[in-house]
Amino acid sequence: MFDGESVLVTGGTGSFGRAFVAEVLKRYEPRRLIVYSRDELKQFEMQEDFHTPCMRYFIGDVRDEARLRMAMRGVDRVVHAAALKQVPAAEYNPMECIKTNVMGAQNVVQAAINNNVKSVVALSTDKAANPINLYGATKLCSDKLFTAGNNLAGSGCTRFSVVRYGNVLGSRGSVVPYFMRLLSGGAKELPITDPRMTRFWITLKQGVDCVLRAFERMVGGEIFVPKLPSARITDMASAVAPDVPLRVVGVRPGEKLHEVMCPADDARFVLEFGDHYVIRPAIFFGTDGYETNRLGEHGTPVSPDFEYCSGTNYWFLSVDEIREMIRLNLPDGVGSSHEWSPE
Repeated sequence: MFDGESVLVTGGTGSFGRAFVAEVLKRYEPRRLIVYSRDELKQFEMQEDFHTPCMRYFIGDVRDEARLRMAMRGVDRVVHAAALKQVPAAEYNPMECIKTNVMGAQNVVQAAINNNVKSVVALSTDKAANPINLYGATKLCSDKLFTAGNNLAGSGCTRFSVVRYGNVLGSRGSVVPYFMRLLSGGAKELPITDPRMTRFWITLKQGVDCVLRAFERMVGGEIFVPKLPSARITDMASAVAPDVPLRVVGVRPGEKLHEVMCPADDARFVLEFGDHYVIRPAIFFGTDGYETNRLGEHGTPVSPDFEYCSGTNYWFLSVDEIREMIRLNLPDGVGSSHEWSPE
């Protein structure tokens, strides 16, 4: 799909952005691959790793619509990955989170429509479903802006869709690298919020694959939700260091015990496909339906009481499976768990 096209990724110097760029360069031959982000140091460092002729680096903030419009001139596809993601930071700095996650999303929508971008896929999060923290609330607003963007585009060519998934193994700020840093610093115990806590887990490569496949599948207006495994926080800790005691520190402000990706209230809009779900928009005038996507895959409605929750998921990772995921996907997780022990 991306051969000969111009592709732009906002937040391109983040964990997802770097993985996305690497995968696109591996699979396709884009005419231009544009990294759009506000951190000049990260762009400088990224240029040392990705310096093929098609690469372009734009310093800019998604809060700046004029800069986005300039960056998207001649662009065919956009991935929107820029966001403020830290839950406690968003609680303490709510307006900054709103400016980036909500107003920034609207700027991306408007700039894409003004430049006749063919398709836009925005990254979402499980925290956007039934949100209880500001970060989740802003991402829910962002999801609504992108799905409604199809109506704003009208008869124009631009189409918008969203990909929603859970915690990314090994991303900045995630629990496994945090545990490993503590252990390397000599920690004698690992802090966990609540032994009942569960989360959906996905690797960076799987996240990139979901986004790339969304471009191929999308009709416009839908939210793609991949079928993912859940893991218990206690099992995550055991996978990293099975012999290290755990210390319960309590649930942080804005955190849930379990995450939801398809709320029960949205069940009437959900279609189940082989490896993913689709949440159809409540209001959309651009298509007759979503039961068959652009790849010819067919979806079926879920039951009226369906909810996709990490705590009641049919698929849970064992400690050994978590350990193998860490070994395969984290640069520092290449050995057995005793290599991370503080001893």
